[in-house]
Amino acid sequence: MEWLMYLPVWLQALFATAFTYAMTAFGASFVFLSKKIRPSVLTLMQGSAAGIMIAASFFSLLQPAAERLEGAGAASALVLGAGFAAGGIFIVCADLLLRRLRRFSDGKHRSGALTFFAMTLHNIPEGFSVGVAFGSLAAGDAAGWVAAALLALGIGIQNFPEGLCVAMPMRLQGYTAGRAFLYGQFSGLVEIAAGVLGALAVGAISALLPWALSFSAGAMIAVSCAELIPGCYAEGKTLATGGIVFGFVLMMVLDICAKFFV
Repeated sequence: MEWLMYLPVWLQALFATAFTYAMTAFGASFVFLSKKIRPSVLTLMQGSAAGIMIAASFFSLLQPAAERLEGAGAASALVLGAGFAAGGIFIVCADLLLRRLRRFSDGKHRSGALTFFAMTLHNIPEGFSVGVAFGSLAAGDAAGWVAAALLALGIGIQNFPEGLCVAMPMRLQGYTAGRAFLYGQFSGLVEIAAGVLGALAVGAISALLPWALSFSAGAMIAVSCAELIPGCYAEGKTLATGGIVFGFVLMMVLDICAKFFV
């Protein structure tokens, strides 16, 4: 592993984000485990997806953004509020656009597309974070190579349920297992490009990260509240609530445990 430390920082970021993408794809691959899913399991899984997205919005996005802006005072509230609102507005506009497209005229397919958009947006700043961590090594940052590598490990751990979070609702909304997996893994593929970009443009990307993180959080909350939660509650209140709580706790525990690696 020592040879990795002497590679160009953008190549280190490439390898690191390839791992985080692989974890997303691994999570998405679970759609192949069952050909026929009972309605009760459908409700539980869709509720879990909503819980995962809500927890990720805070623990993986808003909280890190606030930490990066620590000491900025009122400016931090402005950045978080404006970024969050912009993310929510983006999803509303995307929904209105998709309603006009014949391919997404069906509500379930539109919901799946919005979930995919939101999770893909969420993965872009995560990839930036890994790239910035490795890029900062060239800039003399004291964090060190080990901390950057462990950050990638922590994000990879989080990405496992996130891949499932995209793929499973799509599978339950009528997509084939192969197509649901394709979209699920692709939502994590953007991390590789974002990571390399972050390593190459560490200064500029680092300054933009709080905006990107809060924007992604707003988009994910908007999708959870507008699409996933109403959809699962329509099928059963008890199972839907249980799924949301389970998904939230799962993502919260994984995110908190992942921080011990950093």
